[in-house]
Amino acid sequence: MKISDSIKKPAGPGLEKTGTEKSGTDKSTAKVQTEAKVAGNVTLSSMSAKLQSLESKIAADKVFDTEKVDAIKSAIAGGQFKVDSEKVADGLIATVRDLLTTKKT
Repeated sequence: MKISDSIKKPAGPGLEKTGTEKSGTDKSTAKVQTEAKVAGNVTLSSMSAKLQSLESKIAADKVFDTEKVDAIKSAIAGGQFKVDSEKVADGLIATVRDLLTTKKT
């Protein structure tokens, strides 16, 4: 099984742009930017400031611990990685119990 570094940033609505959206500037966006420069005064709502703050916090957070992932990769490649089947079974049973009690309430 191969583990790759395909996840670099958290995905979410409005956080990630596709390659087609990144290339080139949208004409309406350029027009708005030009009009903003001409007007000189641009005010943002409090919601916009909150969204910018949230976006910067999300960008700073790690999706996963890269050092731990690298250690696991090395252990798997070296044949030293051991799976504790009892621990896996206990976790699976706990998850199923949690799902069953959540659906009943």
